[in-house]
Amino acid sequence: MQQRRGGGRGSGDGARPLTVRVRSSRRRKPSSTEWLTRQLNDPYVAEAHRLGYRSRAAFKLIEVDAKHHILKPSGRVVDLGAAPGGWSQVAAERVGAAEGKGRVVAIDLLEMGAIPGVEFLQLDFHDAAAPDRLKALIGGEADVVLSDMAPNTTGHRQTDHLRIMALAELAADFACAVLAPGGAFLCKVLQGGAEPALLAQLKRDFAVVKHVKPASSRSDSAELYLLATGFRGER
Repeated sequence: MQQRRGGGRGSGDGARPLTVRVRSSRRRKPSSTEWLTRQLNDPYVAEAHRLGYRSRAAFKLIEVDAKHHILKPSGRVVDLGAAPGGWSQVAAERVGAAEGKGRVVAIDLLEMGAIPGVEFLQLDFHDAAAPDRLKALIGGEADVVLSDMAPNTTGHRQTDHLRIMALAELAADFACAVLAPGGAFLCKVLQGGAEPALLAQLKRDFAVVKHVKPASSRSDSAELYLLATGFRGER
C-alpha cells in the first residue's frame, strides 16, 4: 500500500489528509482492490473502529434514529440478519439494554459474537415458528424491528433488486407478526424504492411509511431504507 496527500482541508495543522492507495495485484481481482481502497479511505470505517462498532453501518441507524426517534429507552428491539452486529450495538445503547432497561434480540443464520445487552437467536427468521419463539423470549411483542439485510449481489441490477425486495417482504411479514401497536419497522431496499405491493401492505398496517437515505450511506450506493412507523396492530 502507498499513501499520498489527498485534497480537502486538514485537521488544523495545515496538512491535508492522507489517502491510502492500494497497489494492484495479479492475485487480487480489480473489484477487490477497489473495495479495499474504499474501505481504507472511508472515514466512517475509521470512526467505527475508533468507537468499537462492528461495522460502519452503525452510523446509518444512528442517523435514522437521531431524526425519527424509533429507539426509545426501555424499548424491545429485534435486529434481523444482525451479524456482525453493528445495528444491534446501537440499539442496545439507545434502549439501555446493557443496564437492563430494554431488550435487544439479534437474529441471524450466522454465528455472532456476544454483545453486552444483546440476546442472540441463531435461526431462520422466516421459519413459521420464529415469531412465536421471539415473543416467548422477550415476553410479548416488540417495539421495533430492524433489517439491514441484503443478499449477495450478482451484478445484474434487476436480479439484485428482486432478491433484496424478497428479503424486505419477508422482514415486513415478520414485523407485522411480532410488533406491538405503535411499533416501527426499518429495512433496506434499493434505489427505486419498495415494490407497490409492499408499500400498499405497509401503508395499510402502519400510520406513516417513507423512504430515507442516511448521509453515511455511500453516495454511489443504490441502497435506501424503508421506514414504517405507527403500527396499527390489526392482524
